[in-house]
Amino acid sequence: MDTTDRRDFIKRTGTGVATALVTTLPAVAGSESSAGDLRIGVIGAGGRGQHVAQLMAGEDGVQISHVCDPDQKRLAKAAKTLKINAANAVSDMRRILDDQTVDAVLIATPDHWHAPAAILACDAGKHVYVEKPCSHNIREGRLLVEAARRNNRVVQHGTQVRSTSMMQEATQLLHEGIIGNVLIARVWNVQKRGDIGHGKIVPVPPEIDFDLWVGPAPIRTYHDNLLHGHWHWWTDFGTGDMGNDGVHDLDYGRWGLGVETHPTKVSAAGGKYFFDDDQEFPDTQQVCFEYPGDGKPGNQRMLIYEQRLWSTNYPSVYNVDSGVEFYGTDGRMFLSRRGKIQVLEPGNKHTAVPVKPVAQDGDAHVADFIESIRNERRPNADIEIGHLTSSLCHLGNLATLLGRGLQFDPATEQILNDPEANELVSRTYREHWAVPRGVG
Repeated sequence: MDTTDRRDFIKRTGTGVATALVTTLPAVAGSESSAGDLRIGVIGAGGRGQHVAQLMAGEDGVQISHVCDPDQKRLAKAAKTLKINAANAVSDMRRILDDQTVDAVLIATPDHWHAPAAILACDAGKHVYVEKPCSHNIREGRLLVEAARRNNRVVQHGTQVRSTSMMQEATQLLHEGIIGNVLIARVWNVQKRGDIGHGKIVPVPPEIDFDLWVGPAPIRTYHDNLLHGHWHWWTDFGTGDMGNDGVHDLDYGRWGLGVETHPTKVSAAGGKYFFDDDQEFPDTQQVCFEYPGDGKPGNQRMLIYEQRLWSTNYPSVYNVDSGVEFYGTDGRMFLSRRGKIQVLEPGNKHTAVPVKPVAQDGDAHVADFIESIRNERRPNADIEIGHLTSSLCHLGNLATLLGRGLQFDPATEQILNDPEANELVSRTYREHWAVPRGVG
């Protein structure tokens, strides 16, 4: 396969996986294939939801027809920005899911709603673009994969690196042996986050339907440092920065390493080393994932994740806040979704690499989602890929919070010999219409 053909192939699959993984997906009733524009509803009307929706609206033959948010102020602002009829701006997502004219949904809610909303959407016959991480815990991530397959829906995970040309081409080079056999990938997420303080219990703002916002998660008192962006740091609703931002770099770290299953061992250290506030996730983490392969030398792999949320002193040789170093038997490759790439031969000798640096490409990722629906194929960041990467965040957070190593069974998706940890593979839901099907 020459270079042009290879690159075309990668852009079609986004994974370097054989086309046997691509399945035929029937069109939904009322979709563009039978009745004009592809109509997409937005669930979650914050800044991220509006941004991705505007990218989708820029695609030919796409109409953003509905928007949903339990905050009336955000809902009204998004409806105005996205030019949505007031009758299609709703608080309850079921209004969108029940509408047979809606072909697909964009889910840009807080993390605890990602999988429950996406599962409901698949079961309602909608295709789904779900922001990262695709789940709040490992069990509901698997249930989302099953829902996508059960309903033959396109489900695109919001890890845009899978549709970024630089990442596609660089990963293909890694798999072809540009630095030999890749044994280790080291991922870092280093940035200065804000302090959320110690919140106070206050009345829920009148514009927010807090019961809808909480959804199937455990109900709790309302604090003044919970909404909107601060939910990332509460365990009931978020997944910490490993799930919020590190997930992107873990995704192309895992991709370049060539592992297409879960790890079997997870070890971690860390905690709140800097922030004295209400955040319930670590600001500092070192996590190591081991993939045994068949256990023979040359077939084992290691993925290392490093996080510091109180620093802007990045690895000086690269001077970038997030990236991955791949260590192979014949060299090293550095990649960053900020649009940086470097290849070193043995002895740290620089070598030219035929890849154009390109930053993370959200436009291409949205375009791939739309094309996947129209062409009835799986997208670049198919939900199985999203589940494997999101599960790394959950396992890493669990190992850090519990303060001990974990043994994981990739086949059953259970933590072995540790009942306390294994309970956290899923979560406790309150009685609610959005509890994921099959969670019990």
